[in-house]
Amino acid sequence: MNLDDSANSGRLRGPEQVTSAKVDIWSTDDTRSRERFSYWRDAVCRAVFNISIEATPERFSARITSRSSGPLRFATSESSPYQVVRTRRDIDTAPADHYSVFAQVKGLSVIHQCDASFTFSPNDICISDGTQPFRCDMPNEGYRAFAVIPRAMIDQRAPWLPRHPLHKLDAKSPFVDLARRHIMELTTGAVKSDTATSVLTDNLCNLLALASATDVEPGRLQPELQIEALLAYCRQNLHDPELTPQRAADHVRISVRTLHSRFKLIGKSFGRWVLDNRLDACRNALRDVNQNAFSISEIAYRWGFNDLSYFNKAFRTRFDCSPREWRDCSNTMRKAPPLLVP
Repeated sequence: MNLDDSANSGRLRGPEQVTSAKVDIWSTDDTRSRERFSYWRDAVCRAVFNISIEATPERFSARITSRSSGPLRFATSESSPYQVVRTRRDIDTAPADHYSVFAQVKGLSVIHQCDASFTFSPNDICISDGTQPFRCDMPNEGYRAFAVIPRAMIDQRAPWLPRHPLHKLDAKSPFVDLARRHIMELTTGAVKSDTATSVLTDNLCNLLALASATDVEPGRLQPELQIEALLAYCRQNLHDPELTPQRAADHVRISVRTLHSRFKLIGKSFGRWVLDNRLDACRNALRDVNQNAFSISEIAYRWGFNDLSYFNKAFRTRFDCSPREWRDCSNTMRKAPPLLVP
């Protein structure tokens, strides 16, 4: 049975085309209970994703939302307990030179690949070699997001990954947290255009390389990865008035001269990048109703400014208004009654 057969049979639900968001949705919701498992096994898992599944047919339910952009595929999956298997035969019949990047959102997954086995809890991320067989046990109801990315895109940034087919990334790493946000943006359809998808995927590959480079000297990383590491460190320490080029360079274990050359890659100096991001953070805080109890000076100090006069001048130069004017305008806009359209 192929996907077209199941969609046209009148008994089973095929992919629902959401053309405005370029998304395909497969669900067992409109399929009769006794036919759900066979539909999911034959029409979705085998015909679309080329994997095999095992589950309890009587209580099975699942839903996948998938979108593609060129060679990239992104999806979210929610389901009752079941097991996914990709055998050597599955791989031989539809070879794909890719990595699968899984982000566990809800529930648990246990993945076995070659000699490695890892349990993935919410917020965990794994990278799996798509050229190797694997088994994934999902013992309870779960929600997962995953991206399928050509190997070349990641291998050129992280040449150490092919040493092992399965990698569990440290959930406490700041790079993993950023990677998780990228995956969710890519899989939930928040990114619409192919251009934006390509840029965000490039950034995701950089973050995955950084998160997996646990035994690689930072000085040996590609310049693009070094700047990602520097930016991640700076974002974490924007609140610290003692954030300096020397501290950031020491963290990544490069020279200050190299740091400045890396910031040239993004078209800003270290000082300009830090100032702009601190000002952006203050502007967002000043329009946040939940932070109205904090004074302007408290917000400025919280984001690393230690000179209020300098902060006020820099804010006006950047946004063409004072911090007080910005906050008052934001409060006024919230209180204004909605316009009535005749």
